[in-house]
Amino acid sequence: MTDTLFTLPETATIPVLGEDRTYPIGRIFCVGRNYTAHAAEMGNEVDREAPFYFTKSAANAILTGATVPYPLGTSDFHHEMELAVAIGAPLFRATPEEARTAVYGYGSALDMTRRDLQGQAKDKRRPWDLGKDLEQGTVFAPLTRSADWDGPASKRIWLSVDGEIRQDASLDEMIWSVEDILCHLSRYYHLRPGDLILTGTPAGVGAVTAGQSMTGGIDGLSQVELTLSAAE
Repeated sequence: MTDTLFTLPETATIPVLGEDRTYPIGRIFCVGRNYTAHAAEMGNEVDREAPFYFTKSAANAILTGATVPYPLGTSDFHHEMELAVAIGAPLFRATPEEARTAVYGYGSALDMTRRDLQGQAKDKRRPWDLGKDLEQGTVFAPLTRSADWDGPASKRIWLSVDGEIRQDASLDEMIWSVEDILCHLSRYYHLRPGDLILTGTPAGVGAVTAGQSMTGGIDGLSQVELTLSAAE
């Protein structure tokens, strides 16, 4: 066995309700503009031909309850509340039934966004990485196994900032269902256990500042929480 030059920081693993073992984070795929009202508030139209994606680094994921500094390089830091889907079996060119059975569990998540940097990238037709893939910018609550939750249908998704509701919608408003997303994404990737898919955010996204706390929830799943401290 060859020794490495240095040791990388360990990637977070996500607790699973009712399990002693945790879920290791592999890849994080995010669906863009999956709610019509959110697309509209961002000044965009929904592409109904197919979902589209961006990715976030597993190394930048953290767990609920953290307090993190207001991030570098932005003055317009936004919350985005999302349903996370955790893959538990290999999935390639999946049928809807295969997609359903490959889901290990579901959870609440935050896709935090440097909106000003994302907007600059859009204007210049550049990738969104600086806006989206930021340190401590993806927050996960404990997962609930799919067998222990009756699915996304008619579930409320919401987020509050310092107790004031900002986002409040139904998962039924998603343009692309969980099965739609997994069937489509598995045409381009061999999905595998450890892959997490964030399924998009509803309308009501907005800026948060140092000192504020966010709490988000989805009916039947654990809540996700994040507090911002002063910038470094």
